[in-house]
Amino acid sequence: MVQTTAGNPLVSDAPAEAGSAAGPAAFVGRPRQRARGLAHGLVEDLGEKIRSQSLRPGDKLPTESAIMQAYGVSRTVVREALSKLQAGGLVETLHGVGTFVLQPRPGGVFRLDPGEIAASVDVLAVLELRISLETESAGLAASRRTDEQLVAMRQALDDFEHNVTIAGDTVAPDFRFHLQIAQSTGNPYFADIMRHLGTTIIPRTRISAIRIQDGGAYLSRVNREHEEIYAAIARRDPESARAAMRIHLTNSRERLRMAQEAAQQQKAKAEGAGAGKDGGAGAASSDN
Repeated sequence: MVQTTAGNPLVSDAPAEAGSAAGPAAFVGRPRQRARGLAHGLVEDLGEKIRSQSLRPGDKLPTESAIMQAYGVSRTVVREALSKLQAGGLVETLHGVGTFVLQPRPGGVFRLDPGEIAASVDVLAVLELRISLETESAGLAASRRTDEQLVAMRQALDDFEHNVTIAGDTVAPDFRFHLQIAQSTGNPYFADIMRHLGTTIIPRTRISAIRIQDGGAYLSRVNREHEEIYAAIARRDPESARAAMRIHLTNSRERLRMAQEAAQQQKAKAEGAGAGKDGGAGAASSDN
């Protein structure tokens, strides 16, 4: 057993069998001492274990409670860290089943053009609203939906999946699915808000980087998240529906936030380089 230098959990030297659960022994360690950046530290530690294949594709992570105990952090910290790992494409959470390690992908998050930073700020604000609105909407829909409304949700998802395979329009069925959930609450105000916002609630309608990336992989992941929401609503499980919707929208927010941070750094670097060139040119002209 080898312990990392920052008080991180211990990991067995022997690689785990793919598809097996990473047992508690793989996550035993002393609690972190710093109060700041706990989620970031947890993301770095688990991310490194995944990249080094101490945790291999197909492995199931321990429960939130087990990770909390191993790292000495709160449930909020664990959930934030898992959200970041999901957004980075390192893990996938199937509600009611667990969180599983994915095959690391080069590049990770889509790259946001610095010129789209302003649009991304507004999209992030809309996603924050949607997390509050649609999480409760999904829970109510699970309790109140009719069989006809469930059929309409299924049709929207089938259209979405079909259009992914033919590189067709996925925005319309995506919006229909979310609108149908709002309508299934039985409260007309949920649907009114969704109609008012319209298809612009779908991030890829406003951020070109999402449209031009490897759309197949991205949209397949979105579709899996939709299916989790649908399954919970179909079996009339409000808490699971809320959790699945929150995971879906939080993943979208986190992917965009990470891309936004990278774009801001890129913009600052470019502006710094430009300022350096201007200063150099000014010095040269004064010498002549």
